[in-house]
Amino acid sequence: MDKLRSLGSILLILVGSAALAGPAEDFAALLDEAWEWQLRENPVWTSRLGDRRYNDQWSDLSLAAIQRRVEDQRSFLRRLRAIDSSQLPESDRLNHDLFRRQLENAIDGHRFKNYLMPMSQRGGVQSLESTAETLRLANVQDYEDWLTRMTRIENVIEQTRDLLEEGRRTGYMPPKILMERIPNQIASQLVEDPESSPFFAAFESMPETISAADQERIRQLAKDVIDDSIVPAYREFNTYFNETYLPASRDSIGASSLPDGEAFYEYRTRYFTTTQMTPDEIHRLGLNEVKRIRDEMQLVIDELEFAGSFDEFLNFLRTDPRFYYDTPEELFEGYLAVSKRIDPELVRLFGKLPRMPYGLRPIPDNIAPDTTTAYYNRPAADGSRPGYYYVNLYRPEVRPKYEMEVLSIHEAVPGHHLQIALQMELEAMPNFRKYSGFTAFTEGWGLYSESLGYEMGFYKDPYSRFGALTYDMWRAVRLVVDTGMHYKGWTRQQAIDFFKDNAAKTEADIVNEIDRYISWPGQALAYKIGQLKMLELRARAEQALGDQFDIRAFHDALLGGGAVPMEVLETRMNRWLAEQLELHRG
Repeated sequence: MDKLRSLGSILLILVGSAALAGPAEDFAALLDEAWEWQLRENPVWTSRLGDRRYNDQWSDLSLAAIQRRVEDQRSFLRRLRAIDSSQLPESDRLNHDLFRRQLENAIDGHRFKNYLMPMSQRGGVQSLESTAETLRLANVQDYEDWLTRMTRIENVIEQTRDLLEEGRRTGYMPPKILMERIPNQIASQLVEDPESSPFFAAFESMPETISAADQERIRQLAKDVIDDSIVPAYREFNTYFNETYLPASRDSIGASSLPDGEAFYEYRTRYFTTTQMTPDEIHRLGLNEVKRIRDEMQLVIDELEFAGSFDEFLNFLRTDPRFYYDTPEELFEGYLAVSKRIDPELVRLFGKLPRMPYGLRPIPDNIAPDTTTAYYNRPAADGSRPGYYYVNLYRPEVRPKYEMEVLSIHEAVPGHHLQIALQMELEAMPNFRKYSGFTAFTEGWGLYSESLGYEMGFYKDPYSRFGALTYDMWRAVRLVVDTGMHYKGWTRQQAIDFFKDNAAKTEADIVNEIDRYISWPGQALAYKIGQLKMLELRARAEQALGDQFDIRAFHDALLGGGAVPMEVLETRMNRWLAEQLELHRG
């Protein structure tokens, strides 16, 4: 009898525990499982976060794996929908909503088969060596893991070729004008001396904590892999690309010419802007913004008493040597000097700053001619690597001094580094939000932060002020040319000409930018949409609070919830404003 009572007690405890495992526990378990799935499926991204468990692996790019992943996402979504979000704590209700959106976006996008176009002039299988720049190479095991990854590049190239062939067979082909940039990038891999390979750069300078004998052994292994596996694989791929794929690539540039192309671009518009705006509405908004900023630019030209037309002033900025450095080294030092001047000014505008620092690096030489002026790479999640602001030193004669302040503010601080590093340090936030986000917020913040340069004491020189306006114009032009090319039938030259007519960026930059928009439909729309919403929220708060408006508190609130869709941000900031009004009434 006593034994029966004991068994009954145990059963009651077990039943009670199961009853306690309600929606919140189910949701937490689902997020944990989905996060581990994401780490396994994206091993390079996982390594960049600082998690070394998959350091010797690449993502499986086979068609079967791609299909399996979308089925996994559908399974996660079914399980998520089975959890009653009304039974979750308030913070988890938002997480539930954002996780649902993330899954739905991925599943909805799968039908457009963008994965069948896995290469662009800005990177792909032709530049896999750049992966090493974002890895932690600190000990023998790290190098051996990277060597193992290098031995598997042959398989990555083979899987990429299979995707390209399926795209060629089914009509998912990138524009020829972009593919024509890639042969030279592949050619950089076709070396006779392994020490000349881009892959060998990671082994040239190794930590002193690694013994001389190990360094010599690792370098020899690297040379063997490059000679025996990597170069032969790229030689074969080079033949396929130049003789089969490039000739079959399409002459058109717009996403609308792809299978189901208009629907694809409409999806990308919603995805990147996190709004329901149509491409036509965005196009009109862009034209209005171009006109508004053009008027502000004219005021600066008038202030400088320039005796010529708007076009003549732009030509003057593009051609006068005073606006350019002579060498890549001088240009890099100029960026360093600007960054050092920005950092101390942040305390004026922010109550909370990230712990993680950032550094400055040149964009690798083999992709610099075909990519944009600058970009940013986030820190490692484990604190082992800072964020990096990459600047393009190729042809310094086309990198104007008057845009260096605004560019650094956008890419480093208070732009991308400040926002992304702060988000990564938000302790109560689930991992899927810490390490990802919504482009309209992330890039909207980068563009919004450019306007903060005035408050930090920059753009004092009228040319730098014109540079800041040029960058605002650049993002307004994007709304017009991106929708123009991908939805309204614009030609590439029409887009280039519209850009040149309205912004002081050099022609080399403009061509690279237009080609970037061609290769990445819809992404360029996020900047202005996000910026305008943030400016609107700030103006509303300033008007409501008057003298009691605290810019540091506003920014801390804006960034304190991480990157979210625009309507979620508006709801969050409306709540913050109501709290501030109540506080000041009290």
